Amino acid sequence: MTDKTYTKEDIMRIAKEENVRFIRLQFTDLLGTIKNLEIPVSQLEKALDNKMMFDGSSIEGYVRIEESDMYLYPDLSTWVVFPWVTEDRVARLICDIYLPDGRPFPGDPRGILKAALKEAEEMGYTAMNVGPEPEFFLFKTDEKGNPTTELNDQGGYFDLAPTDLGENCRREIVLTLEEMGFEIEASHHEVAPGQHEIDFKYENAIKAADQIQTFKLVVKTVARQHGLHATFMPKPLFGVNGSGMHCHQSLFRGKENAFYDENDKLGLSATARHYMAGILRHARAFAAITNPTVNSYKRLVPGYEAPCYVAWSASNRSPMIRIPASRGLSTRVEVRNPDPAANPYLALTVMLKAGLDGIKNKMQLPPPTDRNIYVMTEEEREEQGIPSLPLDLKQALDELLRDDVICEALGDHALAHFYELKEIEWDIYRTQVHAWEREQYMTLY
Repeated sequence: MTDKTYTKEDIMRIAKEENVRFIRLQFTDLLGTIKNLEIPVSQLEKALDNKMMFDGSSIEGYVRIEESDMYLYPDLSTWVVFPWVTEDRVARLICDIYLPDGRPFPGDPRGILKAALKEAEEMGYTAMNVGPEPEFFLFKTDEKGNPTTELNDQGGYFDLAPTDLGENCRREIVLTLEEMGFEIEASHHEVAPGQHEIDFKYENAIKAADQIQTFKLVVKTVARQHGLHATFMPKPLFGVNGSGMHCHQSLFRGKENAFYDENDKLGLSATARHYMAGILRHARAFAAITNPTVNSYKRLVPGYEAPCYVAWSASNRSPMIRIPASRGLSTRVEVRNPDPAANPYLALTVMLKAGLDGIKNKMQLPPPTDRNIYVMTEEEREEQGIPSLPLDLKQALDELLRDDVICEALGDHALAHFYELKEIEWDIYRTQVHAWEREQYMTLY
C-alpha cells in the first residue's frame, strides 16, 4: 500500500470531507479471523486517543472473562475509506491490542510480529520485506446466497474470458484494491478451475500482513456483489490444485538487500543461505502456523504443485523454497508451503524467527535439490536428507511443541491458546464420520 502518514487531525478532517458515518476498528484473532468494533463517527476522536475499550474474553484465543478489558490502539497509517459506496460511508483503522496497564497484549498477533521484527532490528536488519501471493477460489451461490460447490468457470492457468468467467469479478477486485492504495503487479487465473491469484507489491512485514487481511476482505466483498462466494480454504475440491500463499521474503540493512551477494554463483549472500537453513530446520514445526487447518494438509500432497518436502532450489518448483530469478534489490527467498488460511501475522513471525535462528547459529544450507522430488523414491529422499512436511495437523502440532524457537516466537499465551484450539479442531475431525467412509464401507461390511 502506498506509504501515507496521517495525523489525528488529518483523519478527523478526511472523515468529515468524505462524509464517513462509521469507522471499523479492526484487529485479528489468534486464528487469523478479522474482527472489528464498529463505532459512529462521533466516537472517532475517542478512538484516536486510544480510549476505545472492548471485551477480550469473547475473542478466540484472547483472555478469560475475569480479565477481559482491553484497549484498541489504532495505527493511523492504516486509515482508509472503503471505496464501496453505501448511504453511510465506512472507514477503517487497524489496531494493536493493549492491556489496561498500558502494556501490549501478549496474545495480539500483530504485536507478536512486531516483537519478532524488533529482534531482527537488534541484529542489524532494518526491514523484512514480504511479497505474499494468496490464491482463492470463486464458487457460485444458491438463491439464498449460500456457497455451492459449483465453480464459476472451467478456466485454467492464465486463461481469458469467455473461459475465465471470473475475469470481471477479478478486475473489479483489482480496481477496488488500487483505490485502497495497493500497488497491483498482476492478476490471472490459476491452474485449477475457479481459482485466481492477484499479486501485489512487496511491503515491510507489518504492512504485508495488514494487506493480506485487507485483501481477503475486499475479495470476499466484491465476490458477493457479483453473486459469488470467494474462499481462501486451502483445498476446497479433491482432484485439483489447492490454494497457497507463497511468501517472498528478504531482509534489508537500510537500502541494502542483505540477501544479495554479486560474487556468489547464485547471487545469494551468506545471510540468505543461513536464513534458508533456519527455515528448513524449523519448517516441520512452523507448519502448524503456516498451514493451520485440518484441510491444509489435503493440499500438501504430491501431484498438485504444492510443496510436500523440506528442500530448496534455485529453479525447481517442487521443493518448499525456491529462489526467484531476480537479483540485486529483488533477491529474495520464496517459501511456498504457507496457505491463505494462516494468520498472516503469526505466519510471518515464525518464518522470520526460523530464519533469524539460522543466521544467529550460522546454520549450513544443504545442497539444492534440482531434481523433481515428486518422482523420487522414499529411499532417494532419505539418502539426500529431504524430510517431508507433516502429513496432518496432529503431526504438525506435535512438531510445534518440540521446537523451542518457534514456541518462543509465539510466546506462552498465544502458544497455549493456539494449541488448545487446534487440538479441539483435530479431535472433532478425528471423531467425525465422513462421507468417504460411508461410500467405502457401508455396503462392504
